[in-house]
Amino acid sequence: MAFVFCVCTLAFLVTAVYGSSGDRSTEFQNCLSTCYGDHCHPSTILPLDLRLTRWTCTDDCKYRCMHMLTDKAVRLGQNIQQYYGKWPFWRFLGIQEPASVVFSLWNLWFHLQGARQIHQRMPVEHPFRQYYLTWAYISINAWVWSAVFHTRDLPRTEKLDYFSAALAILYTLYYTVIRVTNLYPSGLESPSKPENNTRSRIHLAWSTLCIIIYLSHITYLNLLPRFDYTYNMIFNLALGLSHNILWLLYFLPVPFLRRFPYAPKTYRPPFAYKAGIFVLFTTAASTLELFDFPPIGGILDAHSLWHLSTVPIVKFWYEFLIEDSQDEGWRRGQK
Repeated sequence: MAFVFCVCTLAFLVTAVYGSSGDRSTEFQNCLSTCYGDHCHPSTILPLDLRLTRWTCTDDCKYRCMHMLTDKAVRLGQNIQQYYGKWPFWRFLGIQEPASVVFSLWNLWFHLQGARQIHQRMPVEHPFRQYYLTWAYISINAWVWSAVFHTRDLPRTEKLDYFSAALAILYTLYYTVIRVTNLYPSGLESPSKPENNTRSRIHLAWSTLCIIIYLSHITYLNLLPRFDYTYNMIFNLALGLSHNILWLLYFLPVPFLRRFPYAPKTYRPPFAYKAGIFVLFTTAASTLELFDFPPIGGILDAHSLWHLSTVPIVKFWYEFLIEDSQDEGWRRGQK
């Protein structure tokens, strides 16, 4: 989140920028015109790695002019400019942002490992086993598209990245509401027992509402002539904050929350503090998005470091979910 998870939240603090000071400059436009005239002909063939990653000759000229002017700015001690809303990164094998791709794949790997741990350590009859596996697979999908988007920033890959991330964050809130408000079947002792009718109707309503919210979200963004980054930020921020508040309630000694089906409301498991640590870690990681600086060495920027910071949080959270699922409060007879 991000993980996609929190991943939540401030990771979508992107600015609605359709052009930047760098690409609007006369010097850049002159360089681009010269490069296009000199190199972009019908017979021009780009290297294989650029063709595989869907670079065009015009894209390549933009890249070359961007770095030429960036190198000049560094030599003269001037500020590094953004181009088309992005900092100048050094590409590798056609990959626009190599560090973000590597860290996205690292997050993906830990979600794969998390899914494997759920298969091995969570009881088959546990009411949340399928919720957590579904979340793992949705998150894996989100990190796949994150890696694709950071490989090549195109309108289609951008939407696939943002829509997949939104789905992961929304599903995280979806299962968290079910977990914290007890909208699930009984504990491990009676997994096949029919659900309470009221609880079942609320569960259905909540599920339907989440589906409608997601479909409305992606439909709205698809119908706009330009992607609404501000709305997308607010949408994901609201989901992420809601999710974190619910897990804070799980952590805090609130008298109205029953954390397990066969435990009293006063029961707080000894590992409940980990939910609070998770909220602290995700919030701290997300603040990296507030620090917008030119990439270090043309490779590491605040966004890529945010991707890196979520890697250990993913592992930590799967361990918590599994520990929570093994608590005796899920079994009849807990005092």
